[in-house]
Amino acid sequence: MNPNLQQAAWGSTLTKNKALLDWVGEMAQMCQPDQVVWCDGSEAEKKRLTEEAVAAGILIPLNQKKRPGCYLHRSNPNDVARVEHLTFICTPTEQEAGPTNHWMAPDEAYAKLGTLFQGAMRGRTMYVVPYVMGPLGSPFSKVGIEITDSIYVVLSMRIMTRMGKAALDMLGPAGDFNRGLHSTLDVNPDRRFICHFPQDNTIWSIGSGYGGNVLLGKKCLALRIGSYLGRKEGWLAEHMLILGMESPEGQTTYVAAAFPSACGKTNFAMMIPPRRFQGWKIWTVGDDIAWMRVGSDGRLWAINPEAGYFGVAPGTSVESNPTAMRIVQRDTIFTNVAMTEDGDVWWEGMTPKPPAGLTDWHGKPFDPASGEKSSHPNSRFTSPATNNLALSRHVNDPEGVPISAIIFGGRRATTVPLVLQSFNWTHGVTLGATMGSETTAAATGKVGVVRRDPMAMLPFCGYDMGTYFNHWLEMRGQIPHPPKIFMVNWFRKGADGSFVWPGYGENMRVLKWIVDRAMGKVGGRETPVGWVPREGDLDLSGMDITPEAFREATAVRVAEWKKEIEMQGEFFESIGPTMPPALELQRKLTATALEYGAPMGEP
Repeated sequence: MNPNLQQAAWGSTLTKNKALLDWVGEMAQMCQPDQVVWCDGSEAEKKRLTEEAVAAGILIPLNQKKRPGCYLHRSNPNDVARVEHLTFICTPTEQEAGPTNHWMAPDEAYAKLGTLFQGAMRGRTMYVVPYVMGPLGSPFSKVGIEITDSIYVVLSMRIMTRMGKAALDMLGPAGDFNRGLHSTLDVNPDRRFICHFPQDNTIWSIGSGYGGNVLLGKKCLALRIGSYLGRKEGWLAEHMLILGMESPEGQTTYVAAAFPSACGKTNFAMMIPPRRFQGWKIWTVGDDIAWMRVGSDGRLWAINPEAGYFGVAPGTSVESNPTAMRIVQRDTIFTNVAMTEDGDVWWEGMTPKPPAGLTDWHGKPFDPASGEKSSHPNSRFTSPATNNLALSRHVNDPEGVPISAIIFGGRRATTVPLVLQSFNWTHGVTLGATMGSETTAAATGKVGVVRRDPMAMLPFCGYDMGTYFNHWLEMRGQIPHPPKIFMVNWFRKGADGSFVWPGYGENMRVLKWIVDRAMGKVGGRETPVGWVPREGDLDLSGMDITPEAFREATAVRVAEWKKEIEMQGEFFESIGPTMPPALELQRKLTATALEYGAPMGEP
């Protein structure tokens, strides 16, 4: 049957949105699939598609007694991570994309990818995946449609978003939607592109099957397109977790926090309080993305646009993140991890030693003596948020949750103290704009080189970074009661090279100080670069840490900060002419305070 006729016959029974029906028809005409299937998100559909994926070898059933509803997927070895050098922002001018993004002119991108999409789905099924980013019915939420020829994408989008008929119902007969088109094509890196068209609310992705490149609701819509829409509409789309800290008296305070990769973001979002904090609870609203708008009460309110977790498997264990280990016990798709003899999964860091008889992520017998990894370092789990026993009961609230504090955190062996409170909003934006992580010898051949990742958004901002900083500054005028801004660093090292702070659940102690500071309940020590806790301000009872180690963790060393301020200037200069003068002025004020030893700001 002609795919245009088939999609019209089936799609029109699910939606009366003419713009959607016309667009799907145009994409079908270009891609030429054998059939078009509109996804309704039902359990029957999930069962049918899972069976098809297993029959095709796309999913491998795991031991259903140990992990009910769980499957393993092995991707092409050339397609295992985001491809930033093949990810483009397609704005009318290169200046709009900015110096930190790869740019392609929209006409060029549509022509180049259009040629690749021509007939790309012959012999395949085109799936039409309607989805919502954010709670159903929320004024914050956005509707997207992803067209794909990957059954793995369909089943993953079902986990990661509110997918199916509910999205079409929310869209209605005349609503606008993000237009996402994806094909794995031949999974050839030379024919792989992820292109974003902010002005058109459109995403085209081709040549990849990896989640970060093809689950178009995630980084593509929720951050790259979302950040553009946020600037245009007056809100913030951020690479931030959202958690709630509930006191024994039942009062819950919410924070949002941005961490670059490998800085403990998911662990923080799912933190379990240490024994000292008996009666306290941490509730996960989201582990990766926050959309924040100003509420009617003048505070900043946030929603998590996602419905699942797309987490990195290696390093996740009962010790590092027991909550995540419980989450992946059921209804999870694992990608590029090892499989045990009895059909379970394993990855480096799950246990001290690998079990015997592993099959590696390539599908071959694993030899521990080979020096190779059994699981890819970027192997993943895709799990529904409803598996999380600590999921906030407010995760589906249309208005979201009120944010009392914003936290930025990098990975620094020196300079940045355990926790630092900004003096004001502009200073806080400066802290976020200059956050980063230090490289290791294993990564680059050089130690201590700071790689800046402003607000953890460098790979995900859908427009010019200097303009993005300015949007943050402008937001202050819209928020009568703004959250306080902090920076944390769990990774500071002492003279012997060991970490001075134990991290993991003990980070609850830092979070408690942050929340108490936001509420004006606890003191601090003013330094030239911000407020830090004094001895006695941070609850260290029941903790194995010496006074010397605490002083080391919270130390502000003038010489180190002078070097840091100089490096920040080099980074600001790289942003170009759109770099806000206010942030450069803040940098110079800090440099002056360091020079004369003068503290800045008010309590």
